[in-house]
Amino acid sequence: MTGTATLAAAGRKVWWYVREVIGDTAYERYVEHLRRHDPEAKVPGRREFERMRTDAGDDPRKGFRCC
Repeated sequence: MTGTATLAAAGRKVWWYVREVIGDTAYERYVEHLRRHDPEAKVPGRREFERMRTDAGDDPRKGFRCC
């Protein structure tokens, strides 16, 4: 591998890691899961998904939430 290719590969790995840590891939994984398990289900838009995700995190029955 050349230096440029190695740097590009490292950059892709770092970008993947950052997206995983900040939760940016959660919607993509949710859509994949939904389509695999219930292909007929309506797929919510990204904004609706984030609202559902936020609302679920605010549920006091799920325990303490720091932020």
